[in-house]
Amino acid sequence: MYSLTIWHLFSIIATLTMVSLAGVYAGRKVKNASDFSVGGRKAGPILIAGTVTGTLIGGASTIGTAELAFKFGLSAWWFTLGAGLACLLLSVLIAGPLQDSELETVPQFLVKTYGPVAGPLASIFSSTGIFINIMAQILSAIALLGSMFALNPVYAAFITVFLVVCYVFFGGFMGTGIVGFVKLILIYGSLLITGVLAYTKAGGLAGLTQSFPPFPWFSLFGRGLSADAAAGFSVMVGVLSTQTYWQAMFSGKNVQAARRGAWLSALLMLPCGLAGIAVGMYMKLSFPDMPAAEALPAFVLKFLPPWLGGVVLAVLLVAVIGTAAGLALGVSTMLTNDFYKKFINTKASGRHLLTVSRVVLVAVTGSTILLVIGNLKTMILEWSFLSMGLRGATIFLPLMGAIFFRKYVSPTAGVLALVVGPMTDLIWKIAFPNIMDPLYAGLLASFLVLALGSLVFPGSKSRQPKSGTNP
Repeated sequence: MYSLTIWHLFSIIATLTMVSLAGVYAGRKVKNASDFSVGGRKAGPILIAGTVTGTLIGGASTIGTAELAFKFGLSAWWFTLGAGLACLLLSVLIAGPLQDSELETVPQFLVKTYGPVAGPLASIFSSTGIFINIMAQILSAIALLGSMFALNPVYAAFITVFLVVCYVFFGGFMGTGIVGFVKLILIYGSLLITGVLAYTKAGGLAGLTQSFPPFPWFSLFGRGLSADAAAGFSVMVGVLSTQTYWQAMFSGKNVQAARRGAWLSALLMLPCGLAGIAVGMYMKLSFPDMPAAEALPAFVLKFLPPWLGGVVLAVLLVAVIGTAAGLALGVSTMLTNDFYKKFINTKASGRHLLTVSRVVLVAVTGSTILLVIGNLKTMILEWSFLSMGLRGATIFLPLMGAIFFRKYVSPTAGVLALVVGPMTDLIWKIAFPNIMDPLYAGLLASFLVLALGSLVFPGSKSRQPKSGTNP
């Protein structure tokens, strides 16, 4: 739709160079697998918030939010609302138990309550859910690179995967945290500029209300109560069930740092979707026939000065890449610790595990290309909501049981819930797509199995190890 000028290119290169230097700095601090996965457990609140928000504020919360707002308006806010509320719960309820555990992955935490079988099962289904969200980020990048350079989607997908691997390959957690913090500053400035400009050009609230009917455009449930409530809820339970965000909590130097980092993340997440909504609605008003996924990058190219537009485009690209990288790091950490270290090479050194983590990272990210190319016309946030729901159906209730009801849940029930929850979610999605959101079915099945199974198999309960001991 619009072409880049020399000033666009200059500011894009300058911004990417600055972010890259932050990544190189982070990479120099990585000496072993612990540094790569949890930053050596030395992270303060700012680094933790940089990791959490650096992963959450990505393609779904920027390009995907503008895309959904282009079609439905205010209901596009649910992704960042749900994420912000989840961060609050991380701070208040979960940061303490995670810090006390001294572990590195969600499956390791589950193993302490449900036994060794729980680890691989949790890794498989949780990694599948995270993998789906990596796809959403790559779809966002394809829309962004297509708007910027008119790239063929296949070429754009390969470029995106290459950038994701480079982003996190050398820095691991330190890279996602430090670069995430740099990205956070840049993207907040970019969202503020684009959001305020779009809101002003639309004539403010008065102009928008005159141009759009109240429903669906100004309702949080514009797609329907069931669909939007499920969307927000899926994001909440998905964040609370995702390795990437737990990894940030594990990395804190103490409980207070973890809680403050999660609290800061919540404050940053709650309002950030409004900018994408303003842009999406304004572009719908001005260019109703354009591709919805290109609403935000097209707005930047059309209405910002080239030097500033280049900065914003670069920041959007880093946002998308950073989120995909943070998610890929979570999958890499789980597969390395819960499969390779446990079943393949139990005596692997820290240096060796670092190499394995990086190889897994490349393999996981590269394999997303096959699925992305076959789903180029799908909506970005739909994949994000599906991903969060699958992770929640797998992990959420067994995890809450392990944290708050360890004396009452049994290992057999926990293992069964880890299988029945996500399988019910997937089957329901295929068999009954229009009856009820599959997340509700998955959580209900998980709850029934966990509760009834603990009554039926009470003798299978094992003595729980003290908090802070490894499984």
